[in-house]
Amino acid sequence: MTDTQPSFSSTIQARRREIVAEHLLFTTLRFLTGRHPELLDALDGSIDHLGDPGGGATQDDEAVREIARRFVASLRAEVRL
Repeated sequence: MTDTQPSFSSTIQARRREIVAEHLLFTTLRFLTGRHPELLDALDGSIDHLGDPGGGATQDDEAVREIARRFVASLRAEVRL
């Protein structure tokens, strides 16, 4: 980290919250799908409804869906172990 931004900047704090949220969510999903593997089918079925809420040139619904597909595939691989 450089000294150009203090560690308490809103951008850095938002990134840290995102990292924590993703970790906790993935851990929760891993726990739940281990006990309820049918949840993976429900998650798979919901991906087509997922979209990028951003507007403009950076909006890419399919890129968001691909990330979700990779998450679900990773969960499926762990459940099979």
